[in-house]
Amino acid sequence: MQTLTMALYLGGHLSVASPARVVQRTPEGTLLWLVAGAPIWEAVLPDGGHLRDVLPEKRPAEGYPLRVGEWRPPSNLVYQPAGAAHAVWWLFSTELDFEGWYVNLERRRSRGDDIDVVDHELDIVVEPNGEWRWKDEESFAAKVGHPAYWTSEEASEIRAEGERVGRRIEAGRFPFDGSWCDFTPPATWETPGLPAAPPRFLGG
Repeated sequence: MQTLTMALYLGGHLSVASPARVVQRTPEGTLLWLVAGAPIWEAVLPDGGHLRDVLPEKRPAEGYPLRVGEWRPPSNLVYQPAGAAHAVWWLFSTELDFEGWYVNLERRRSRGDDIDVVDHELDIVVEPNGEWRWKDEESFAAKVGHPAYWTSEEASEIRAEGERVGRRIEAGRFPFDGSWCDFTPPATWETPGLPAAPPRFLGG
């Protein structure tokens, strides 16, 4: 089973990069498994803060230094629909009980076999019963117009993508139809090793 690296970028700079096992790949999308305890690369900020709270012009141009960490519990399934500007995360307890979904609005691009994710800040939290709500609306709005993030027009497109996902949630359509909620990884799957460090700055 193939393992790739999924790297998350905020305002052009690397936040975290994790190995991910490819569970399923079809023309409709790719399903990944991120296992708790897997070794990751994570950006090290001098004050221990979060990258999203630091303006890009205040960051080192080449990105922050990286250190080795661990993917923190719980483990997650991640579905990346082909051609869509979002991904759907299944949230599990440490005992692998399903606890809901998380929709990350994003833009992706391939780097060889690996996947670079440009985070769009605005997200959706979905309860197991299908109730959903927006997350991080204020911080998303605060970044509109910044050259490292999105224009007003792009912000409207990002929110429209979330609204399309919201209609899918309300209709109970895949992946919000109960699929994969009882997923248990095979006992033969080993924790993947530390991937090669991806670029700390994502230009273009």
